[in-house]
Amino acid sequence: MDRLAGNIVNKGLQVLYIEDDELVRRASVQSLQLAGFEVVGHASVESAARLINADFSGVIVSDIRLPGASGLDLLAQCRERAPDVPVILVTGHGDISMAVQAMRDGAYDFIEKPFASERLIETVRRALERRTLVLENLALRRELAEQGTLAPRIIGRSPAIEQVRKLIANVAPTDASVLINGDTGAGKELIARSLHELSPRRDKPFLAVNCGALPEPMFESEMFGYEPGAFTGAAKRRIGKLEHASGGTLFLDEIESMPLALQVKLLRVLQDGVLERLGSNQPIRVDCRIVAAAKGDMTGHVAAGTFRQDLLYRLNVVTIALPPLSERREDIVPLFEHFLLDAAVRYQRPAPILTDRQRTNLMQREWPGNVRELRNAADRFVLGVGDDTATTADDALTSVTQPLKERVEQFERAVIAEALEQTGGAVAVAADRLQVGKATLYEKIKRYGLAARGEGER
Repeated sequence: MDRLAGNIVNKGLQVLYIEDDELVRRASVQSLQLAGFEVVGHASVESAARLINADFSGVIVSDIRLPGASGLDLLAQCRERAPDVPVILVTGHGDISMAVQAMRDGAYDFIEKPFASERLIETVRRALERRTLVLENLALRRELAEQGTLAPRIIGRSPAIEQVRKLIANVAPTDASVLINGDTGAGKELIARSLHELSPRRDKPFLAVNCGALPEPMFESEMFGYEPGAFTGAAKRRIGKLEHASGGTLFLDEIESMPLALQVKLLRVLQDGVLERLGSNQPIRVDCRIVAAAKGDMTGHVAAGTFRQDLLYRLNVVTIALPPLSERREDIVPLFEHFLLDAAVRYQRPAPILTDRQRTNLMQREWPGNVRELRNAADRFVLGVGDDTATTADDALTSVTQPLKERVEQFERAVIAEALEQTGGAVAVAADRLQVGKATLYEKIKRYGLAARGEGER
């Protein structure tokens, strides 16, 4: 979920600006266009009203005092025909009490004349963010109604996540074995599901097995299945995970926990494409793609003798590295906002709008539980259980233990990433907002590995 002016334009979100004074209208429209918004000016409510309905994907800025229908009349029409469309009213000094009442009646905000262009741009940006969130909420509800579950979506704009997306697109159509390396909660199963959904196997089973959660005595029977009488209590045939996933994809999470004896048998399946159920000598041909996931450096497990090197070579034909959130902070806010929408749909609650302060706090937190912790925080935020976007005392105490240089760099990276997000990656605009030279900002962007848009890109 992007919250950038440039991306808002790409999504077709529009600003209707209604003002009868031609000079004021032209100046305001130009200011908004220079900020990256798509704007259409109108001299009256009557000329703009035909464009406004519940499907209008934008916001409205209107003067209160207009010839013919007033801005308040427009607000009443919007409440009836398009109640979710934000309406910003522009008022003179003597109309402030009227504007305050209008906000009680449903107006998003009001701006008092004369106003600086920065005030107009910021108010419109926030209103478009709210409209975007509402539209995405509706889209998620439709998606849930049609599919019953959310399709895999890899959210983020960091260079690391862009690289992950490219790798997935490249290898998903093949049968190459993939090893996903990342910390707990980083989203490894989502990557595995994406590989499956984008492959020719998408209509066949996707099975996920946590190797660390299966007791060793049960591991072989769960993976390979068994025949009746294979052991005490085996009353009837059981199809194992490998056989059940034939034609589809088998995701083996925490592969480093797999017992050594089972590693040999899995290696045979990968080499020969056959298995034998417990209690049977009959080879069964299987065809499943293996996607494995591991925490930490697998070469360390090989060196320690707890993981077979030949199996590792079979599993990591392609390796996808999934860095923790602490190394891709520019992904935190888009992920959190996506989880807010998801939680709002699941719990039938309104999706909250984040303040700039809350966004900054989100980016500054360490998130040791990674995406899983972030999702849980979003759930609590939607449910109103605590304020998971605030910097807690524990967070502050933890940060004090970091070296000053590291804390300053961490904060600087988060601030620059947020400025680039708000400006659509436009360095010149971000440099102006941060009041630093473009050359200096370019150097810091390169140092922190952030993504920016070149001067000529649109």
